[in-house]
Amino acid sequence: MLFRTAAGVIAERGGRRARVDASWDAVINRADLGQYLAQALEGPAAAADGALDLLPPIGSQEVWAAGVTYFRSRTARMEESRDAGGGDFYDRVYSAERPELFFKATPRRVVGQGAFVRVRQDSKWSVPEPELALVVNARGEIVGYTIGNDMSARDIEGENPLYLPQAKVYSESCAIGPGVLVSSDVLPPETPIDLTVTRAGAEAFRGSTTLASMRRTPRELVAFLYRENSFPDGCVLLTGTGIVPPDEFTLRSGDHIRIAIPPIGTLENTVR
Repeated sequence: MLFRTAAGVIAERGGRRARVDASWDAVINRADLGQYLAQALEGPAAAADGALDLLPPIGSQEVWAAGVTYFRSRTARMEESRDAGGGDFYDRVYSAERPELFFKATPRRVVGQGAFVRVRQDSKWSVPEPELALVVNARGEIVGYTIGNDMSARDIEGENPLYLPQAKVYSESCAIGPGVLVSSDVLPPETPIDLTVTRAGAEAFRGSTTLASMRRTPRELVAFLYRENSFPDGCVLLTGTGIVPPDEFTLRSGDHIRIAIPPIGTLENTVR
């Protein structure tokens, strides 16, 4: 695992930690990333034990997102936009060769483990969207995986699909973390994604899915994102959600959101 912390970049494996003497951007763009981190963990540069003061695992990277990659998401988007006449768009993009890709956040709009996420004050129907997030280097190679929460105002997007940027892009609308599972291997399709929302100490919503429900592969999504585009420092790509709460559910201030994707870990945030 790779963590960005207040004390610098920390690599961790098998209970051993090492401080990496390089910036986040430089580390994730190394051509020999796996070997570099293995050498750091074998060397003497041990990091302090105890809890890490975690920061979002992002440097100068933009965050992009893929939409309608799960059938459940397709159905929910069609339902919420039916009155606006946009339902057919989501059915078409689900089965099309070209995926839906959109800009989600600059680094300053991103929060990490334990931080607050926000719902828009002009939204009455907001939900978390738990997603596998790909960490991609400048060469378009997937170097690792983290957990993402694509906070979304369903009523704003449902009113008109052209309002998607307002429904998706605002301050503290994106959480990623806690760290990055560094691996070039494809995660197995049975990898679960679990979401729990707790309200006033009681469970308000729980849902789960697996990567097997994704229609498109991570590499397909990255290939389209990097087509006619460049990311000098790499990027983070959210891969869509297969967990959609019922229509009567909306997030409230104080709700606790917990997203777990083993073997990456757990991302927890509180709504304000």
